[in-house]
Amino acid sequence: MTATKSAALDGTRVLDLSRILAGPWCAMILGDLGADVIKVENPDGGDDTRAFGPPFDNGESAYYLSANRNERSLLVDLKTEEGQGIVRALAMRSDVLIENFRLGALEKFNLGLDDLRRANPKLITCSISGYGRESPLAGRAGYDFMIQAESGLMSIIGEPDGPPMKVGVAISDLITGNNAAQAVLAALLAREKTGRGQAIALALLDCQVAALANVAAAYLMSGKPPPRYGNAHGQVAPYEPFATADQPIALAVANNRQFRTLCRALGLDRLPDDARFATNSLR
Repeated sequence: MTATKSAALDGTRVLDLSRILAGPWCAMILGDLGADVIKVENPDGGDDTRAFGPPFDNGESAYYLSANRNERSLLVDLKTEEGQGIVRALAMRSDVLIENFRLGALEKFNLGLDDLRRANPKLITCSISGYGRESPLAGRAGYDFMIQAESGLMSIIGEPDGPPMKVGVAISDLITGNNAAQAVLAALLAREKTGRGQAIALALLDCQVAALANVAAAYLMSGKPPPRYGNAHGQVAPYEPFATADQPIALAVANNRQFRTLCRALGLDRLPDDARFATNSLR
């Protein structure tokens, strides 16, 4: 007899009231870890990403499928008392609730998170917004493209003499979804010690600005806005694509030892000893 492997979140129920990407991405990660995810969708078309396409497979968009595995979906009209009662009952039997409604929307549906946590003290709520619940922009919808622009991310993407560019995937949503999953896991661990749930709140803008990492740190240190480097790296060289006789190649050389190895492979053994290229900063 083969023993069934258990997952880390076996026995954990997640109620996902979110839509599009950041919230569903968080719920999907928790589902990958073994949680039972129940996704609540509105009866008027469901999650917006169901219509994001082509491509479609049997009526399901690739976009929707990429962020909504490991779940059971339920159509609920939150504008009705019956629908509100269904969600309230599910929340009473859930460990985690994820939502990304606009500020005040759940209260209009008689599903305020404070009330739900009072009724179920073990419930962990995870709220995802564009700009934060206490921000002057709290009432605005937060879309990934706008966050990429407002965070400064687009200002560092593109060719030096070209316009700002966005990342090819909804990176701000994905970063926030990953952060949300980490926060939920930490709250579940804390609940093992305290017996009580927590209220988690994340903003796309906060998460994206934090993810600027070394670029943001360089700006704070130097006071100079970071330029666009195209496919090159602002602090490491060579670290970019190079043209060859047939296809481009990508080179990532992060230290002097690797630079010496590269030069040897190219038959340029003397180059590492050239004072102009002796260190990464000089290169």
